[in-house]
Amino acid sequence: MQFSVLLSIYHKEDPLLFHRAMVSIYEEQSLKPDEIVLVQDGPLTKDLDDAIVYWQKALPDVFKTIPLTKNQGLGIALAIGLEACSHSIVARMDTDDIALPNRFEKQMAYFNDKEVMSRVPYPIDICGSWIDEFESDELCITSTRRLPEFHQDIFTFSKRRNPINHPSVMFKKDLILKVGNYQKMPYFEDWYLWVRSMLCGAHFYNIQESLVKMKAGFGQLERRSGLSYAKKEFHFYTVLKKSSFLNFFQNILFLLRIATRLLPKKMIQNLYKLLRGKK
Repeated sequence: MQFSVLLSIYHKEDPLLFHRAMVSIYEEQSLKPDEIVLVQDGPLTKDLDDAIVYWQKALPDVFKTIPLTKNQGLGIALAIGLEACSHSIVARMDTDDIALPNRFEKQMAYFNDKEVMSRVPYPIDICGSWIDEFESDELCITSTRRLPEFHQDIFTFSKRRNPINHPSVMFKKDLILKVGNYQKMPYFEDWYLWVRSMLCGAHFYNIQESLVKMKAGFGQLERRSGLSYAKKEFHFYTVLKKSSFLNFFQNILFLLRIATRLLPKKMIQNLYKLLRGKK
């Protein structure tokens, strides 16, 4: 079974990290993707353009780029990119993360290996994994984001936290298009997609090991705190509330979650370490 890898890049990203991500996606993989689709979300820097040209030359039959004339944001960029993916199975990656060498081989087995598929008591539509986080050195893991394994636990977990590590996910393209594709929901594009998928009957599974290393640190913490972020999270909450996805108690917990975005950054950092399991 063939599969695509979907990425999006914009002008603030680091060309060196992009190169490292691409090496991990293709050169180091035990099962190589048949197609890599990169959405260029608006004009990029010269260094990023040069990095993209390098991979176009290195993988002319695999690497496909979709340039957008202006920045659209992650949700719209991924929606456009997904439409352009040629294969029925699509894996997501971010352009500053690192896929472990057996990532795609292990995930694809849950879609096309009968023996592996039989370990799960339902057909899988969306498959994620744990992720390891690092700050600057990919060999120095600072924490691991562990998530529930089976669908019912994932469903329960999704009412208070994002149940799938987005850079680790692999899914059936037709299912994602059926539920409306990625949509504009800044910072919550993926969680919103998982909720819509659950409400439409999709089945989830998380492999119980890390298959991706994700660059984290203070920059990520800053993006996920402050009044601006809290406002975006409150907008996401209002959409969930309208869908009746949350009960009364879960509504209260979600509002408390939003309130923590206004805490001092050091306190938020300690909460993250507690929730994600600091090494």
